[in-house]
Amino acid sequence: MALQRFLHGHATHPDWRVALALVAAQIEGQRREQPRPAPSTLGWVYLTDHYSAQAAAILAELRQRWPGVDWIGASGVGIAASGIEYFDEPALSLLLADLPREQFRVFSGAAPLRRFIASTAQVHADPATAELADLIRDMSARTTTGYLFGGLASARSQAVHVANEVLSGGLSGVAFSPAVDVVSRVTQGCQPFGPLRKVSAVDANVVTALDGEPALDCLLRDLKLDAVEPREALPRLRETLVGLSDPNDTLADGATSARRGAFGSETRVRHLIGLDVARRGIAIGDIAEPGMRLAFCSRNAAAARRDLMRICAEIREETEPEALPLATAEALKNAGPGEPAPAQTGIAGAIYVSCAGRGGPHFGAPSAELAIVRHALGDVPLVGFFAAGEIARHHVYGYTGVLTVFRSAP
Repeated sequence: MALQRFLHGHATHPDWRVALALVAAQIEGQRREQPRPAPSTLGWVYLTDHYSAQAAAILAELRQRWPGVDWIGASGVGIAASGIEYFDEPALSLLLADLPREQFRVFSGAAPLRRFIASTAQVHADPATAELADLIRDMSARTTTGYLFGGLASARSQAVHVANEVLSGGLSGVAFSPAVDVVSRVTQGCQPFGPLRKVSAVDANVVTALDGEPALDCLLRDLKLDAVEPREALPRLRETLVGLSDPNDTLADGATSARRGAFGSETRVRHLIGLDVARRGIAIGDIAEPGMRLAFCSRNAAAARRDLMRICAEIREETEPEALPLATAEALKNAGPGEPAPAQTGIAGAIYVSCAGRGGPHFGAPSAELAIVRHALGDVPLVGFFAAGEIARHHVYGYTGVLTVFRSAP
């Protein structure tokens, strides 16, 4: 049976009780409009870090308002809803679904995932957790597809995540059975400016050689600063990032996406954190291994917009019903450039996790990033947050967005 459209609401107010009351009114208004209202079973709660200290009280109120609902979520320096983002203000964003209970299972360190066949899972984690990368890889291995989506909680003080309780440290989330149909894509926010090279010599996080050449020399040449002393090049170096990919992560034709002037989902962007002038090496914010591919890159707002529009178009194409109702088809045909596409029946709800460094000004205006998603997908129920790291497959990314939709049609 197809899922009903998810229920969602969002609000900002200095008092979390008022914000929650406003959100609840939106949700219950939507429930009354449903032709066959069904009890909600799974809920998402995202809160800006202004409410982090009140997270336990918020969760208690959610349980009282919607008894029997399992809750997951996280704090963020910003949170997302359909067409809007909230930064630097106290805000809540909620999503409620009527998934059959046998199709999902909430888990955490206190409630491990046992005796449940998971196809995929959404995960939240504390960025300060030790050996987090290993935990994510282990969770990925517990799913039949290996695909995770989600992000690391963010906050100016202490980050929290939610899995039927408020948690600090570790990893939590919700696993889905094969009966839950999701479509997920990663969108990149950086663009390579140099060629893709092979890591040929490395010492922990210091890459000393690329394609057999000193790594620092390659970097300075790509920046056209090879005639400049490294210290004089610092302003440009501070803007430089590194795109890493595994040896076998290639496109179908055997070429990596970096050769096409854009990164694909196989690339993880990491910071350039230092130079080893004595060894002509570069220090990066990750542990590289010989054979990995590396390309130098920088943040690029135009490339980020193009790539976000690309993944939205792919998701819409994959979830679009084969036959649209006549009224919907006409509305889609006549939608103006500044108007959102009409909501389609193929998407029940969506989760968008974006990097905290992408929100607001990076896309040119407040809420511009979420406006792109809304224009492409329509006014579908959507929640999410701006993370300290984005999770897709078994990787933690940076400067990316991870858009996941739940299909309503079988």
